Amino acid sequence: MRKIVLILFASILLTACNSNNSTLSISELEVVPDDVQDAIDSESTLQLINEGEKTAYVVYQSKGEVITDLEEQGDTLKIKLNVTKEDDDVTVQRVYKLTLDDKHKALDVLINGESTPFDVVRYIKKNVKSL
Repeated sequence: MRKIVLILFASILLTACNSNNSTLSISELEVVPDDVQDAIDSESTLQLINEGEKTAYVVYQSKGEVITDLEEQGDTLKIKLNVTKEDDDVTVQRVYKLTLDDKHKALDVLINGESTPFDVVRYIKKNVKSL
């Protein structure tokens, strides 16, 4: 049931995207914007923070190193998070910036090949600086 809700929510989220100018990508951030950092729940393992129509942040807390990849499968965007070298006892919070396009209707996060629902999904407003 949780996966169905996740896919439905992601579908609604991505349906709102209506511009063809973005390029699909994911990259780990070394510096996390303040508004994103404020929205992060430090107790949750996997989070989605949406900022606007084309940008979202995936927050993942794990032990070990993480290798990321994106795969398009029809109208579903698969975000692959593969954890390696789990010898570490320290949990590390990683924040990935996800640039979306409008052809995907759903997100599916695969952690070590297993589909995993988000623990938390939030929306934040973009910081608009006035002149």
